[in-house]
Amino acid sequence: MKKAEEIRYVLNQHARSEKYKKSAVDFMSLNTIAKVRNFHKSFPEYSITPLHNLKHLARYMGVGGIWVKDESYRFGLNAFKVLGGSYAIGKFLSEKLGIDIEDLSFKKFRSKEIKEKLGAIVFVTATDGNHGRGIAWAAKQLGQKAVVFMPKGSSKIRFENIKKEGAEAYITDDNYDDTVRLANAYANQNNGVMVQDTAWEGYEDIPTWIMQGYATLIHEAIEQLEGEGIERPTHVFLQAGVGSFAGAIQGYLAAVYGENRPVTAIVEPDRAACIYQSALAGDGKAHRVTGELDTIMAGLACGEPNMIGWNILRDYSDMYISCPDYTAAYGMRILGNPLWGDPPIISGESGAVGIGVLSCILQGKEYGDMAEKLNINEDSQILFISTEGDTDPQRYREIVWKGHYAI
Repeated sequence: MKKAEEIRYVLNQHARSEKYKKSAVDFMSLNTIAKVRNFHKSFPEYSITPLHNLKHLARYMGVGGIWVKDESYRFGLNAFKVLGGSYAIGKFLSEKLGIDIEDLSFKKFRSKEIKEKLGAIVFVTATDGNHGRGIAWAAKQLGQKAVVFMPKGSSKIRFENIKKEGAEAYITDDNYDDTVRLANAYANQNNGVMVQDTAWEGYEDIPTWIMQGYATLIHEAIEQLEGEGIERPTHVFLQAGVGSFAGAIQGYLAAVYGENRPVTAIVEPDRAACIYQSALAGDGKAHRVTGELDTIMAGLACGEPNMIGWNILRDYSDMYISCPDYTAAYGMRILGNPLWGDPPIISGESGAVGIGVLSCILQGKEYGDMAEKLNINEDSQILFISTEGDTDPQRYREIVWKGHYAI
C-alpha cells in the first residue's frame, strides 16, 4: 500500500471485455447532443471555447500530443458548469410547457407569452461555486429565480459571484453532501425545483439532463481535434467529483466510438475519492467517502457518487486515480507557465489536476507502471479539459505565484 501522499490507482479489468454487460449510453446519442448544442447556441453568449495545442509540452513529455480544452471562456463565467445547469433548466421548462426543447430557444424562453405560461419558478441547488453560479446565471437569463447553498469553507469570492448573478446564496456549516440534502429539503418545503448533478433514487431526470448539457464541450473538442487532423484522442483524463461530468464525457465517448473509444483515466483528490474507493471495493457498488473532504480541489470535494455517472464510469473507464493536492497545484503551474511557444492557460485547482497527474506519471520513476498500463507512448494524443479558470483569484495566486502545495 502506498502512502496517502502518493498517487494511487485501480485498473479496470472489465472495461474492454466484450463479455461484461455494460450500462446503456444511448442518452448520449449524437441526435440528443445535437439538440443540446442547438439550445446552447441560442444564447447570445455562446461561442466555442479554445482547444490549446501544447506541442512543446508533448515533446518534452515524450508523447504525440497534449490538448487542453479551456472552459474558462464559457459564457463569461470562468467554468464549464453552466452548460449542464442551463440545459437542465431549459429541459425542465420545456417539459412543463409540453414543447420539445428543439422547438425552443433562449429568445422564446424570454418572450412575454412563455414567461406568462410558466409563472414564477425557484431553482434550488448546492454547490462549491461553479455549478451554483451557472444555475444562478441561467435562471436569471431565463427570467427565473435561484437559491444556492454552499458547504462550509466555501470561497467567499465564489459566494459573491453567485450573489452577483441575482441569486439568494448561503454558506452552511455542513460538508458538500450534507449541503445537498439541506438544499433538497429547502426545495421540497418551498415548492422549489432542485437542480443538482447528484442523482439518487427517484431523482434522475434532472441529473441526466445536466450530464447531457456537459456534452457540448466534448462534442466541440472532437470537432476541433478533427480540424487539426486528429481523428480522435487516444487518451482522455477526466476529473471527478460526484462523477456527473466524468460520466457524461465517458458516456459520450462510449456512445460515439464504442469499443474503439479512447483510453480514459478518472482523477480525484485523495481526500474525496468516492469513485476511486468504489472501484477499489470491487463489488460494482457505489461507496461514499465521509468526513471533511478537505482538498484544494473544491469542485471535486464530493463524497457520494452520482449513481448514473458511477455506473458509466464503472463499466467503461480504464483507470481510477486518487491523487494528493500537490498534483493539482503542479498542473496549475505547468499550464500557467508553459514551455516557450505553448500558450499560457489559467486553470484552477479542479481544472489542472489531470495535467499534474500526467506529469507525475511520465516524469516520476515510481509511476512508470501507470504509463505502461495506460499504454501511453510517443504516439499518444492526450485530451484534457480545464473545467475552470481562476474562479478564486486569491487562491490561484497563492498556488501559482507563492508556490503553495509544492511537491
